[in-house]
Amino acid sequence: MTRVWTSSAGVEIRDLVPVALRRSWVARGHCPDRDLYTLFSEQVRAHPARTAVIDSAGAVDYARLDADVRHIAARLAESGLGARDIIAVRLPNGRRAVTAELAVAALGAVALPYPPGHGSRGPASLLGRSRARAVIVEQASDALPDTCLPHLDAVFGWGEPTHPAGHSLAAPARRPFAPRPADPEAPARILVSSGSEAEPKMVAYSHNAMAGGRANYVRALADGDPGGMRSLVLVPLASSFGSLGTCVTVAALGGTLLLQDTFDPYDALRMISLHRPTHVFGVPTMLRRLAELPPVPDEDLSGLRAVVSSGAALPDATAAACERRFGRRVITVYGSSDGVNCHTAATGRSPQTGTGLPDPAVVDIRISDRTGEIRARGPMTPLCYVAAPDLDARYRTPDGWVRTGDRGRLDPQGRLHVLGRLKQIVVRGGYNISPAEVEQALTDHPSVAEVVCVGVPDDDLGERLCACVREVPDALPVTLEELTGFLEAECGLERRKLPELLLRVPEMPLGPTGKICRSTLTRLAHDHGAAGGQPGHRR
Repeated sequence: MTRVWTSSAGVEIRDLVPVALRRSWVARGHCPDRDLYTLFSEQVRAHPARTAVIDSAGAVDYARLDADVRHIAARLAESGLGARDIIAVRLPNGRRAVTAELAVAALGAVALPYPPGHGSRGPASLLGRSRARAVIVEQASDALPDTCLPHLDAVFGWGEPTHPAGHSLAAPARRPFAPRPADPEAPARILVSSGSEAEPKMVAYSHNAMAGGRANYVRALADGDPGGMRSLVLVPLASSFGSLGTCVTVAALGGTLLLQDTFDPYDALRMISLHRPTHVFGVPTMLRRLAELPPVPDEDLSGLRAVVSSGAALPDATAAACERRFGRRVITVYGSSDGVNCHTAATGRSPQTGTGLPDPAVVDIRISDRTGEIRARGPMTPLCYVAAPDLDARYRTPDGWVRTGDRGRLDPQGRLHVLGRLKQIVVRGGYNISPAEVEQALTDHPSVAEVVCVGVPDDDLGERLCACVREVPDALPVTLEELTGFLEAECGLERRKLPELLLRVPEMPLGPTGKICRSTLTRLAHDHGAAGGQPGHRR
């Protein structure tokens, strides 16, 4: 039997994992079988004075945070919102984003966080396809998509309402809010993917999947002290990687969450020294920028236990730079919003260990015999894609396994090795080139700090491979001939795999989730031109 949850606006969310399998994960202790707000309330009762969040406004403890959560939940309930609604949250990192998401959980509703930023196409698509009944923003006057959204009834902000459907969260509630427990297997949060689809993918997770499988992977990073975790999360809380913040670090584990409004490497270093996080979570580009900075005055790294990278493949040069700079272990996490995870906390990071040993408390992983595709299923597995049955058909098997779209292998010790995307290729004259393979090789070049390889349209060959490079500070400018010579002579790459174009950039462009934006690099290489040889110079 398939469990189906239907929103008040008619959006169906189906659990594509068999019910008996879900219950077996609860029986094994992999999922808590309690909803997120109930778990958060337990943390409040256990340590009300513990610091829950530190942001640019200071620190807030669990008791104060819970009071704010209940107030916002009351304001949402007074507007007629309830357990069958999807509520969007578009806020920068900070206590308000944490409070808003926990308030949605207290209501028993489903949170749809997505990062603030310029442009309205993505938000309009998310709000329209999810049929969200409300959106929480910084100010009720914040720009919303200039699009007809018939299901959007309310816009909440902290200032005076100026939107026709606006409500102020700062206004007093008419009556106290009395939360009721929610079904732990019901949807709790929709993760938004910045993947390769034309529109952002929306992936629905239950309370158990967030507080079980996703929390279990973070718990395994904590050296046996999950409640003592002080997590500096550099990525947006609204991202898949950032979901380890509110739902996991605060609600499930009872730790302390450190946040910046937007990523700033200098301020991040100051926070590490002043507030002594145990773990720093960031995408490779962020971590590289941190590692390249000189020490801040009176720098104190004594609280730091590990630097954790996810969101993209971690170049060896970036990992080595972090290890030199911070003197701590670097943990790599292979994961995505689609429901796959494996990390190196237990095995250590090396070519031999790959991305680590799959944890059945998070997900089991298997490799497809036919295609070599990595597939995952376990306590972390999401319910389904939202309003996208075509994606369910493409990325889920009938018995609930997630098709990741990545190629991989399991070695004799059971460790997972990720070999790249099945479809992220550049087709040059009918020959398929894996950008990931060339990128990995180029990270060993001493002058290359970061590199992304993209396909640039070409009238003759269809596509040509362009290496987009940010050089190590103070290094001599690299040339295309130097890079291709290195790849051929030192790395042994076939000549037809070598990049034909070079784009040197002072900084890598980042998307809303903090990942390097490949589409921007492709446009820059195409629009502004990239240095290279004559067409067909390798044939």
